[in-house]
Amino acid sequence: MAAATIPHSSESSPAVPTADTSPWERFSFAMMRSALGTLLAIFGLKGLYLMGQGFGTAEWMINYKRRRKFRKRLKVILGNEISGKQRRREARRFFMRVRCDKIFYLIFDKIPQEKALACFEIGNHHLLASAMEKGNGCFVALSHFGAHHVSGLLLALSGYQTAGVRDPNEGGMRRFMQQLFDEKYPEFKRTRYFSADTFPRDIYRCFQDNYALGAALDARPKRNSAKRTTLVTLFGHPQAFIDGTLRIALRCRSSITQGFMISLPNFKYRLDLLDLLVAPDETAKQTKDQLLPETMQRYAHNIEDHVRRYPDHISRI
Repeated sequence: MAAATIPHSSESSPAVPTADTSPWERFSFAMMRSALGTLLAIFGLKGLYLMGQGFGTAEWMINYKRRRKFRKRLKVILGNEISGKQRRREARRFFMRVRCDKIFYLIFDKIPQEKALACFEIGNHHLLASAMEKGNGCFVALSHFGAHHVSGLLLALSGYQTAGVRDPNEGGMRRFMQQLFDEKYPEFKRTRYFSADTFPRDIYRCFQDNYALGAALDARPKRNSAKRTTLVTLFGHPQAFIDGTLRIALRCRSSITQGFMISLPNFKYRLDLLDLLVAPDETAKQTKDQLLPETMQRYAHNIEDHVRRYPDHISRI
């Protein structure tokens, strides 16, 4: 895939204020990466993927608590739309997908750049290219479904200026790997990551500098009840979703789309971009407060459609 040519900002990327990894975490991740690197050298990407499926199946058989938790979550979300047999099948697929996603993430820096890019495609790529040409940046509304952290890596490697808003309590594996990515790939030094509690000025600047910024809007305001939210209906239940990043994108007149990262066989990934959540002419005709409710509800409907098509891509259980 040919990357778009985008002007780069000279401004350095602010670091996300996350705690450093512990010595035990660094040791365990290094040992795991060493073992996976050996398997990659012997069996190649396809062989390692098959092993990942095997590891995931074994975990599905052993970890009955997590298996039961996933099936219960799926029943709560989809109700009678999915049978017990389908829930059991999707539970196994869930374990295999998650295990393979983690393996790919851990060995990403060991894969040649050309081969890594060959693992990635963007559905409706013209939406992103068109947004970058306009110069006001692009907001990709993500959600807690699928390996969306992988999409940021592959977009950056493809040459895009990328930014992400993520949880300040980032997991040890992501913090450990982020350091390695920054050292190996100069592309990632241009990537900006912000804590969900960051000051909005930095996000405004990202859109002004024509970045593609991704953030999950389906986060619930647990830690900070002062955050502004919009009430939507998701699978028949009312949910309050944090809408701060969307408000900023609307104010900056940025293009706004919704994206889902799909994990495909053999470590292939596809970022599906949906049609614009807000048409360009709507931002001129309506106020931000008028656009927010219908935009957020459209976002919620898209999540429902996605989960029905890919039940195994549920991440938050």
